[in-house]
Amino acid sequence: MRYIEPHGHMVSRTTDDYIDMVTAGCEAVCEPAFWAGFDRSSAGGFRDYFRQLTEYEPARAARYGLPHFCWLCINPKESEDVGLATDVLALIPEFLDRPNVLGIGEIGLNKNSRNELKVLEMHVDLAARTGQMILVHTPHLEDKLKGTRLILDLLASDSRIRPERVLIDHVEEHTVRMVLDRGHWAGMTLYPISKCTPARAVDILDMHGSERLWMNSACDWGESVPLAIPKTALEMRRRGWSTEAIDQVIYRNPVQFLSQNPRFRSAFPA
Repeated sequence: MRYIEPHGHMVSRTTDDYIDMVTAGCEAVCEPAFWAGFDRSSAGGFRDYFRQLTEYEPARAARYGLPHFCWLCINPKESEDVGLATDVLALIPEFLDRPNVLGIGEIGLNKNSRNELKVLEMHVDLAARTGQMILVHTPHLEDKLKGTRLILDLLASDSRIRPERVLIDHVEEHTVRMVLDRGHWAGMTLYPISKCTPARAVDILDMHGSERLWMNSACDWGESVPLAIPKTALEMRRRGWSTEAIDQVIYRNPVQFLSQNPRFRSAFPA
């Protein structure tokens, strides 16, 4: 079995997790910028974090032959402070030419607040001005349906944004179709106690097909499973999915989306 982990917060994981992932067949990991487990107090903290994502973490993964890519942003949980967000966004362009950077993410909404929407709009503008792909976080704490609609409408309002270059993550049964209908890619996050369980994720695939859909573990500080993708592949096999169809979802789909960035494409040529 081969797979891509398209959304894993490896700064919060041990080196043993890298070893387990490679042993299970992981061929690349992509790490969106996210919350550090606490709110950072200055843009300087984010500068150090961006260095961690673009320098230290790729080197740690490379010890086990695993390519590491990342996305950069100030995450929605820290977006209430628009002044801080403005300072952080000003730092991002100096990191965009790093060899493992794929784009802007994971941006989005946490509580669907006015300030979060403002900062989301600032991120989208930055991505459009610099030609970056986008990875979007949909809310957990507040109304996911409302938040997803707000995000989709904001993206649609900017004519510079190409829908096929945007991945909307953490979709569930009530949001996946609206994301796909807008032309975006959709990600299902496999958590043991929230988001999608393996069984729910396979139900979604059975109902909506596998086009423009991927799965990820989003393993982080909380209760999460770095091997969630291969474990869900076993559930797919149990339900009668062919080896080729499973490979399409857990490997070829993420490669297709991520290869829109030439840095990823050069590592996984067609």
